[in-house]
This record gives sequence, structure tokens and C-alpha cells, in this order.
Amino acid sequence: MRSAGLDPSFNREARGRRFPDVSRRLGAALAVTMALLQIGCGPAVPAMTSSRSPEPTPAVASIGPTASTPFAISVTDDEGATVAIGATPQRIVSLTPGATETLFALGAGDRVVATDSASDYPSVAAGLPDVAAFGSVDVEAIVGLEADLVVAGGNGYTPPESVARLRSLGIPVVVIYAAGVAAVPDDVELVAEAVGLATKGRDLAAAMRADIEALAGAASGMPRPRTFYEVDATNEIYGPAAASFLAEMVELAGGAPVTSGSGDSFEISLERLIAADPEVIVLGDAAFGTTADLVAERPGWAVMTAVREGAVRVADDKLITRPGPRLAQGLRSLILAIHPDALLP
Repeated sequence: MRSAGLDPSFNREARGRRFPDVSRRLGAALAVTMALLQIGCGPAVPAMTSSRSPEPTPAVASIGPTASTPFAISVTDDEGATVAIGATPQRIVSLTPGATETLFALGAGDRVVATDSASDYPSVAAGLPDVAAFGSVDVEAIVGLEADLVVAGGNGYTPPESVARLRSLGIPVVVIYAAGVAAVPDDVELVAEAVGLATKGRDLAAAMRADIEALAGAASGMPRPRTFYEVDATNEIYGPAAASFLAEMVELAGGAPVTSGSGDSFEISLERLIAADPEVIVLGDAAFGTTADLVAERPGWAVMTAVREGAVRVADDKLITRPGPRLAQGLRSLILAIHPDALLP
């Protein structure tokens, strides 16, 4: 499985048998994606700075610009495209779970008319029509809904040909694909600007930056156990690629990530995993029935330190791998999985 982009939050609902965020096996047959950010990770806390100015306080109130508010802007999306938006968007289509969460957190949820199949938060979003799944988009349905803005996923999550077709039909499409954890708040600001809620976006992004920096700072002084984050082990074993968003999250959470060794492949051999000897195993696939007992029963796994010492733990995969407003909550969940006794701000 190779990383495909991000939002998609890694989960299995996206992989054929299940999908919630970014997990579909890419490749001819399995389509399991991780749509995770392709970034390098390092031990330092990222500088959560942005060209779009900050300030604190997220909110989820339903606030939108009035119809009389003048609005005609151009924004530059994460693929470098200049997107002209001539009027305040009133019929928005979101094609990634992270974008959907962002729109609702900004207070634009009442303007969202359709989403992708993985958008399940907040609960009201799950009831909206689905017009896309990982790697496919129903362009005709979007046109039929009279969408006046589409927020899509980059790096292959939303097929480029679908983006091009929508634009050729006169529908503005903003593609988001954060280049790393520190860039997720930037995308919040980008989406906010596109929907006419720039001030709210700056506030929400600033709060995210502050929370992530505080949590990563708290984890930076802790011991750094070798940590394997299990995305899936139903057939092959999948964990973080070396240059992935997930590896960076483990690093920020105070772990030394055990990775596939490849910059973009999430598949890791059992031999490599045994040699790495993780001291902590975090089960991102716990929501799909994986337990510490089942891990201990797998052939070859009992020799690993994490299994022998009972350090196989669970964390909320959707929060950890979905690049949206709840990312700081995901980091908190991951820190506590790696360091259960941590005292966090």
C-alpha cells in the first residue's frame, strides 16, 4: 500500500471491506488507502506558523455571511491552482472527511449539500448524500445538486480528471492536501476563506496550532519507546511509511516510530517488524475488532517486547489520521496510548 494523500484518514472503511478516513488498499486489487500526508518527520515540534494570520478559539456555531455581503475572491489551493469564487458559496460539496469536519466546525455545515462516503462526523454529515468515495466522484450528481463550490482532496484522493471536469463545467474546486501536521491548520484557513468565513478560520486554526504545540511540547521530554502504529494486519501488515503523516504523529506523541523503511509504502514485513522490536504497539485497527489478545496469538508476534510486556494499546484512529479540526484530540489520544501515565495540558 502506498500513501495516497491525506484526508482520508486511514481506516478501513475506505478499503473495500470498510472505510472511514483514509485507508484503502491502493494498487490493483486491494485498494486500501492511507491518504496520509507525505512529509518527513523529525523530533522537533513543528513550527505551527502560517501565512494566514492566527488567533484562538474554535467554534461550531452556524454562522454564514449574509446574501448581501460582497464576495468575489480568488484563492490558491494546495495544488497551486488559482480558484475564482464569484459569490458566497451556498451549495457546498465536500469530497473528504477532513474537509467535511472543517466546514461544520466553521459553521458552514448548513451549506453542505453532499459529501463523500467516509464523511461521518458530525453525525448530521453522515446523513447527507454521498457523491464520492476514495478514487471516484459522481460528477453528474454534483452538477445536479447545483453545487457552487467543491472542496476536494489532493494527491489522488479525488481523481484529477474529476477535478478538471468539474472546473470545465464552471464549478469552483478547491483542492486541499496538507504538506504535514503543521499545514493542517493552514487548510482550515484556506477552506474558511473560500466559504467567506476567513476570520473564523483564523481563530480555529490558531486554537489548533496552540493545542498541538502544547501537546507536542509536553510529549517532547518523555522517554521515546519504539512504537509501531498498526493500520491493518488482516493479510499483510501495514504501518507508517517512513515519510508519512502518521510517522510524524507518532514522533510528536513521544514515540520513536517503527516504519516500513520506505518513504511511501505502508507495507512492512513481519521480519522487519520483529527486528525493530517495538516496545509499544498502538492498534489503529481496534475499531474493527483487533485486540491485544488477538495480536499475541499471531505467529511470531509473541517475541516482541510490546507483546511480552503487555504494551499493546488502542487509540482513536479517525482522530489521529484525519487532517481536520480534531487533530489535536488525535494527538492527545496517541500520546496517551504511548504514555498512559502522561499528564497533559
